[in-house]
Amino acid sequence: MNRSGPNRLDSIGQLRAACAADALVLWAAQTLRPGVRAWTQGDAVAVASPAVSNRDRLVVHGPVADVASLVETVLPRTGPTYRLLGPAALVAGVTERVAGLQLSGAFAWMETDPALSPPAADPGSGASWLGPADGPEVAEILQMTLPESHAQPGVAGVRRWAGVRSDGRLAAVAADAWSTPAVGFVSGVATRPQLQGRGLGRAVVRFLLAAMRREHPRVGLFVAGDNEPAIALYRSLGMSLRPVAAAARRAPAGSC
Repeated sequence: MNRSGPNRLDSIGQLRAACAADALVLWAAQTLRPGVRAWTQGDAVAVASPAVSNRDRLVVHGPVADVASLVETVLPRTGPTYRLLGPAALVAGVTERVAGLQLSGAFAWMETDPALSPPAADPGSGASWLGPADGPEVAEILQMTLPESHAQPGVAGVRRWAGVRSDGRLAAVAADAWSTPAVGFVSGVATRPQLQGRGLGRAVVRFLLAAMRREHPRVGLFVAGDNEPAIALYRSLGMSLRPVAAAARRAPAGSC
């Protein structure tokens, strides 16, 4: 194991080799655009990525002991807004070993299998790409159904929206956002409350996955771990699930 300190990774090729092409790590790296930093030490990898899906994230990969050692070194270099993100068991183990960290959230990462054919879009579903003029309706649906969505019309990193209409009104939406050549990313999946249960959300996600898989080897997304209907939908479209967790710096005693 390398005890001399972390080594910077300067290319996606180096990062891909170090993390065994882990989709979450490659997504967080955002092609190592300006501001993104990546390190390796022993068998551990850490990627500090600012404002990816509207959060400053330190995504980690590797065995607990190596990752804890690396995090202890690089976390002070990232700034107080960065949250640790990675496989749930790994993040839990790191928080037990690194002083000042505490678990702050648990959810799931889902991704497509590059060995499987992407789902074909249903041409009869009516799902299609949306344009700038549809932004107010997209925002309306998100406000009603998913106000906490990181993807919003006009937000940096949100590339495009897909949607489907019912009786002339926009009924369901989903975004291609913060995608990289290696990993596409789906966000902002929402359906008008009164139109849920009609397969409209499925039609939009299926259209989006079919389009994105033509451009990216894999496509991923985050989902709440207890959102069983959404998880079932994504599984039915060929996505697998991995529990992930986040950890943040613990507030100093006496702070508020």
